[in-house]
Amino acid sequence: MAGRELGEPSHRMARALAAAPGRKSLGRFVDGERLDRFSAAHTFVELLCLYAALPTITAPTLPPPARPAEGVGGKALARIRALLAKAESTGFPEEAEALSAKAQQLMARHSIDAAELAAAHGGGADAPATRRIGVDRPYEGAKALLLDAVAAANRCESVWSAEYGFATVVGHTADLEVVEVMFTSLLVQADRALHRGRSSRSRDFRESFLISYAARVRERLTAATEAEVAEAARASGPGLLPALAARDLAVRDATRHLFPRTTATRLKGRDPDGWRDGRTAADRARLRDQVPPTFSGSIRNRPRRS
Repeated sequence: MAGRELGEPSHRMARALAAAPGRKSLGRFVDGERLDRFSAAHTFVELLCLYAALPTITAPTLPPPARPAEGVGGKALARIRALLAKAESTGFPEEAEALSAKAQQLMARHSIDAAELAAAHGGGADAPATRRIGVDRPYEGAKALLLDAVAAANRCESVWSAEYGFATVVGHTADLEVVEVMFTSLLVQADRALHRGRSSRSRDFRESFLISYAARVRERLTAATEAEVAEAARASGPGLLPALAARDLAVRDATRHLFPRTTATRLKGRDPDGWRDGRTAADRARLRDQVPPTFSGSIRNRPRRS
């Protein structure tokens, strides 16, 4: 919140004090930043005023999930991270798309393995958990839409707290890990694609780009997950689909318990060029001739305080 509302100097001071509260930590920060007394006092008072105005954010209260069994997900998560790192670093859009698709396939397999393990142990111990993920300015609505797309494709649900700058993702621990990894990677790839070519872009173009990007990402990730589930169901037998359905129901129930009241935030992309480029960035192999003038999507939003 300090970086969001006050700027980078206040953000750095907040991080320093959070890491090591106390007068000595504050003194080291002031010396390291080479601040004079007036500047240090001004930044510190700004932080105090911000913190005093913030409401208490209640921590999500759900039963603690069981720790995944050793060997489940560790290697898979490392492979997913490696694939996404390659996707972020490559200069070839088609290669980035292929690497991201492979990562989602592994993510879906990772989730299926966790579901099968939970079912083998009765399923009750593997309860949903929560994770708060930052959604930064600018275009935070479009970024929250992207996070929702990644969460939905990986058997999680996301609720955006716009005024606090984060979204709460509800899901099983194995799924939460890969959602955060994939979301971060896709943001990096979207930012690179957005800044490729022309350096000057309008606000409508940028927002339309990100909304369209999120919409296409949702389609691709959902298709990859469904294909992996169908293949796993043929190989595993009739017990897999009920196990996955039970986990989906547990996540929905947990989300309703935590957020009994949510509102829908609608987003519209108004720039046709931004729409087309965003969709192209999400899927280079499929270009559309007809570009709709607007795109609307919705995300669940925690109501603002009155």
